[in-house]
This record gives sequence, structure tokens and C-alpha cells, in this order.
Amino acid sequence: MPAGPSTSFSRSRGLQTAARILDAAEALFAEQGYAGTSLRDVADRVGLRIPSLYNHFPSKDALYTAVLERGIAPVLAILSGFADAGADIQPDSREVVRRVMRLLAQRPNLPRLVLHETLSGGQRLTPLLRQWIAPTFARAHEMIEMGPGANRWRPDQIPLLVLAMYHIVVGYFAIAPLYRQLNGEDLLTKEALDRQTDFLGEVVVALLEAAP
Repeated sequence: MPAGPSTSFSRSRGLQTAARILDAAEALFAEQGYAGTSLRDVADRVGLRIPSLYNHFPSKDALYTAVLERGIAPVLAILSGFADAGADIQPDSREVVRRVMRLLAQRPNLPRLVLHETLSGGQRLTPLLRQWIAPTFARAHEMIEMGPGANRWRPDQIPLLVLAMYHIVVGYFAIAPLYRQLNGEDLLTKEALDRQTDFLGEVVVALLEAAP
């Protein structure tokens, strides 16, 4: 039996509320870390009562996992799509950069969250990093190995290259709040993000193009 209008409306409102909870949690986890953020903090920022929040996420762990999944899974999907295209189709490095930067621009707190927990030794993040970040690194590694410039790097250098590019991307978003205080420039404006995307695309091409 198809859902009636009231059921569809309720489901739509539920999805909107869940998205608001995820947005608030992402920002709070980035600012305060996992340990420093309570579900009450999240509920207060969204304007909900705790029981209402539990209707969407049964625990802080579940909410934290959902925040990471929402942000990292699309990035992994992009890299997987290019890596699965096959050796006969060379990935467009600039297009990869554009798509990843576009996604992270929609979730600028996510890189800060990951960096915050990494620097603070957050144990909660470790298994989730294995689940989401490790496959992302592996896919990036595969793309470099399939690329025209793979012979420029020794096999033991490719993981270091992936790590360096990871830090360039994550570091840009992580430094944005401090950079605005120091220099008065908002690195998260469209103009600044476009400039960084173009620059990063040039860097990636320079690193991954075939040796002369």
C-alpha cells in the first residue's frame, strides 16, 4: 500500500531534522572533538530535546559514525570510480581534484574534525579511520599506480605521495579559521576555493605526469 501524503511529509521532515543534527554534530565535533562534545550540545544547537535526537541517532557513537560516513563515503566513491575505470582509461587528475574539493567545500568542518581527532589521539576515530580513510588512501594509491607518472616514483614513495596530497587538502580547510584571523581572508569563499582547486590541480598534474 503506497504511503499517503502525511506519511511522506513526516518522512521528509525526519530527513531534514536528521540532516540538521548531522550538520550541528559535524561542526561541534570539529570545534571540540569527540570527547568534548555531548549529545546535549548537539541537541541544544539544533533546538531539539534529547529524546527527539535519540529518535534519529541512538548514541553518540552512531552520530559520530554517521557524520564521517556522510562526508567521506562520497570522496571514496569518486576515487573508486576513477580507479575502477581500468588501466586503459587514464584518470583526469584535475577532474578528480575538482570533484573532491567540491565535496569538501560542502563539508568544510569534516577535515577539521579528522585533524582535530588525529592530533588529540582520539581513540574513537581510529576504527572509523580504518573503515573510511584507509580505503580512500588505497584508492588514491591505485590511481597513482595506474597513472602516466607512476614510473617517476619508487613503490615505497607512492604512499608518501598520497599522504602529502592528503595533508595539502585537509590542511587547507583546517587552517581556514586561523588564516582569516591572521590575514582577514576567508579561504572558504567560492573565489578562494576555486583558486585553491586550480592550484591543487596543477600540483597534482606536476607530481603525477610522466617523466620528461
